[in-house]
Amino acid sequence: MRQWVAWAAAAAMACAAGCGPKSEGTEASGGAASGGGGKKLTVGFSQIGAESGWRTAETQSIREEAAKRGVELKFSDAQQKQENQIKAIRSFLAQKVDAIILAPVVETGWDAVLREAKEAGVPVVLVDRGVKVQDDSLYATLIASDFVAEGRMAGEWLAEQTKNRPEAEIGIAELQGTPGAAPAIDRKKGFEQGIAKNPKLKIVLSQSGDFTRTKGKEAMEAFLKSGKKFGAVFAHNDDMALGAIQAIEEAGLKPGKDLLIVSIDGVRDAFQALIDGKLNLTVECNPLLGPMAFDAVEAALAGKKLPKWTVVQDRMFDREAARKEFASRKY
Repeated sequence: MRQWVAWAAAAAMACAAGCGPKSEGTEASGGAASGGGGKKLTVGFSQIGAESGWRTAETQSIREEAAKRGVELKFSDAQQKQENQIKAIRSFLAQKVDAIILAPVVETGWDAVLREAKEAGVPVVLVDRGVKVQDDSLYATLIASDFVAEGRMAGEWLAEQTKNRPEAEIGIAELQGTPGAAPAIDRKKGFEQGIAKNPKLKIVLSQSGDFTRTKGKEAMEAFLKSGKKFGAVFAHNDDMALGAIQAIEEAGLKPGKDLLIVSIDGVRDAFQALIDGKLNLTVECNPLLGPMAFDAVEAALAGKKLPKWTVVQDRMFDREAARKEFASRKY
């Protein structure tokens, strides 16, 4: 045990020196939330990074809810690296936080560190992405959208929109998310289920854009130079779709007209692209998870039984729906 404490302390020092996750330290909050005995509640939040507008909105939601409830929040930006998240969790445990909120960058490789949290009596609440572990008691609950359903909605919409097209085959260029990430795996699975309703649709190109606008643009540039014929684009998130739109325009084509484009997240920039006619559909994935996350933290600390998955309900938005909601959109 002493060896583990020494190791954790060393990891925390390494983080402070800047060789691990980007930590922004403790965020002091007003209010009176407590972890028992009148002690102020302290929660560690390990975030994947800031790769998209969606991710930024999720981080802001967690921060705002912590402040609202008077929770002392310790925040760590993993910069898209699992090893940084593992270091952050161990640092949180060394700092004796009451609970941990984790947005896992990938699905696998969490058993050891989550077991350490369980042995320390620190509940872990997963947000927006799940994990694959041998023992699901290693985390309290997952609060996330149904990524398979999101992909299926996008695929079914595209199948319906193209069912009367005269072409014998309609190629689809797919911009995948980070390899190994739950949204990338599940959205692809759901999309393939959805497009199966129209036998004309076939994915002919697929490449990871790592959920970023820059890499989405680069992948689309490669698709356009490949010589492969395609009439639609499916992006696993809006930021990659927005990067692809830029590449399509630079190639002299009209996004939304020459190529149908569907994506997932429902961020404000995507709504603007819908209104401008450059994006055809986005499926919402609500990032405002702060209230639900802290409800789960408080329930776990109170010893209440939680469902292993709390599903966040999402919607589809086309051009008309985006126009109606754009002014009130918070992310």
